[in-house]
Amino acid sequence: MMAVTYHVGEHDGGYAYRLGDVWSETFPDHDSALKAANDAARRQQIGGEEVDISYQLADGQWQSQHVRGGDRPETDVVDDTAGK
Repeated sequence: MMAVTYHVGEHDGGYAYRLGDVWSETFPDHDSALKAANDAARRQQIGGEEVDISYQLADGQWQSQHVRGGDRPETDVVDDTAGK
């Protein structure tokens, strides 16, 4: 099973969460960003209908695939600011 980890950290003068190298919108405080990251991780667990999806890869190419609605990744949230 695939795992998805959201990271919370300082970003653009506030706080945000990221998945890989992609940041969310910036939140004014740490608690708001952490709550949003936990909400995103929770929503990632919700199953749905089987669908065909398309997404763009880092090199600009488009990828298409059929996904099963119940095939959801495990999720985690890591606070990169903890202990700072």
